[in-house]
Amino acid sequence: MAETVTVTLDEASDLCLRVLTGAGLGRRHAEAVAAVIVAGQRDECHSHGLYRLIGCARALATGRVNKAAMPKVIDSAPSILKVDADFGFSSYAYNEGIELAVEKARSQGLAAFVINNCYHFSALWPEVEPLAERGFAALALTPSHSWVAPAGGTKPVFGTNPIAFAWPRVDNHPFVFDFATSATARGEIELHRRAGKSLVPGLALDRNGQPTVDPAEALRGAMLTFGGHKGSALSTMVELLAGPLINDLISLESKALDDGLDATPCHGELILIFDPRVFLGEALGKNLARAELLFDAIIGQDARLPSQRRYQARLNSLHAGMSVQRSVYEELIALVKTLGASRNVCACERPA
Repeated sequence: MAETVTVTLDEASDLCLRVLTGAGLGRRHAEAVAAVIVAGQRDECHSHGLYRLIGCARALATGRVNKAAMPKVIDSAPSILKVDADFGFSSYAYNEGIELAVEKARSQGLAAFVINNCYHFSALWPEVEPLAERGFAALALTPSHSWVAPAGGTKPVFGTNPIAFAWPRVDNHPFVFDFATSATARGEIELHRRAGKSLVPGLALDRNGQPTVDPAEALRGAMLTFGGHKGSALSTMVELLAGPLINDLISLESKALDDGLDATPCHGELILIFDPRVFLGEALGKNLARAELLFDAIIGQDARLPSQRRYQARLNSLHAGMSVQRSVYEELIALVKTLGASRNVCACERPA
């Protein structure tokens, strides 16, 4: 039996909505969550694709996520927009506030979009890439649970603390990067554990503070930052800008709030939106062209330009469907049935 199953985007979306609505989310809330999960799977970001649906269902089952959340949009200042997510998933709050945040960026040249009191489970690139497609540059930061040790330490302090950035390009996909300041994403360690595969060295420590390649021990111990002290410094920056600056939780506080339930991390998010048209005026075209000189210098020597591999994966998925780890797929189908969301024939279900 093959280790993977191929599904279409529609089947993946149907599966997400059945799980999420079966777990009690309203339709708009569920659609916002499903969209980012399907986007992750479509672009072969497997640790942030359909696998994340399992974690979302678990978080909903704990009762911590507000299934009836009503995000509140707060017009805080000419260049600051806040959305109180009402302890729902971040993607729902993002959808409720993003258009007003964009208006502020167009008016002021720069807008800070703050999401508070949210459960954040997804990659960050789905939040900045659409902004770049509309001509903006954008930077997103968020903490998580304290899973990562600082450089030179052995005890978890930081979250995986991702940073995402997007830059608009004319007649081309935006330049986008999205990476954890930890040496790898936690979801990748979890997928290795599920598959019975060892980690590469240098990613994690066990409970005794010793290096380990055992993913189960890594999940019980501490992850490491990428680049030693440099990743540790960047992770600290994320904690501060997406924590105290926006009056929300740092990763240590998010983990304490969880109190062992293993729910999705609860904290805040900061997205900075830059409008090059306001910054540059008539010099916009010239400077976008200068940016292309930089990209050409990278690609011209066959170096990797971040996001290019993901765009190719997206094209493949649109033509040939998306590959999903069979164990993940079967767990989700079982979850649909458990939640009673399959009273009608589930379009996503297929024989082994």
